[in-house]
Amino acid sequence: MKALLLMAFGSPRSPEDADSFLARLLGRTPPSALVERVKEKYRLIGGESPLLAITEQQAKALEEKLNARGHPLRSYVGMLYSEPLIEETLRGILRDGFEEVVALPMTPFRSRYTTGAYREALGQANRLLGNRLNLTVVEGWHLHPLFLQSISERIEEGLTPYGLEERRKVHLLFTAHSLPESVAGEDPYVSDMVQSVKGVLNRLGPVSWHLAFQSRGGGPGRWLGPDVETVLVELKRIGVRDVLLVPIGFVSDHIEVLYDIDRVYREKAGSFGMRLRRTQSLNCSETFLEALALAIEKTLGSSDGKNPRIQTEKDAS
Repeated sequence: MKALLLMAFGSPRSPEDADSFLARLLGRTPPSALVERVKEKYRLIGGESPLLAITEQQAKALEEKLNARGHPLRSYVGMLYSEPLIEETLRGILRDGFEEVVALPMTPFRSRYTTGAYREALGQANRLLGNRLNLTVVEGWHLHPLFLQSISERIEEGLTPYGLEERRKVHLLFTAHSLPESVAGEDPYVSDMVQSVKGVLNRLGPVSWHLAFQSRGGGPGRWLGPDVETVLVELKRIGVRDVLLVPIGFVSDHIEVLYDIDRVYREKAGSFGMRLRRTQSLNCSETFLEALALAIEKTLGSSDGKNPRIQTEKDAS
């Protein structure tokens, strides 16, 4: 029997946890002004992020799916910057008697900042534990047909409120988290996103659309663009009235969805006389979970007999 570890970015459990979350994220004591801004964001979305609860639900659903198919797995959840931390979860996995771990970063696009950060956290935690775990990382599922289908389904749902004539005028805006250009230029992050968007568009037929990046951090240097606000200005200029935002880079509800999109970008669009809606997050979409289950199954079938190390689905294929 193996352990299945779902890994997500993490979030404060409450506004009061914002300082410890930011300290882990920044690697230093955060400025008080930043802590207060983050606290206020979480207050405005109800006091906490649903990210941990959703990730736990996703993990349990995948465990049940895979067990029913003859893959005995017990699911766990680990976070990069909030409890339960990945290291804590790996300790629990060892205490439970497991030596084999299949780890799944809950992010579709590969980068040193995304999947690379999870791999680094896994490797560091395993070294602290004496390299006693055989770790396999599942990534590169951004083109899985069922992942693309799950996004397409959410778009179709998002277009439902519009009449046939209105629907033709709705502009799709695909977004993912911005990254520093200095990092993204060496990564497949942007190409993964573009490939996924094209795969979704092939399922939809003719539509008007743009790509944009959102929720950039405060670090120095240039970040990936165009950002959402810039694209909204352009859409206003060409007379677009209805925008359906598709957060293709995010698979669960969390602060970048519930605050950045639902409050900031929606208000910005409204100030331009535009209506901005967004597609529902994938969360526990049956089609999405089936895509992940199949990606995990592929890795399980390819990783038997490998030496203990961190390997990816690409390594195993």
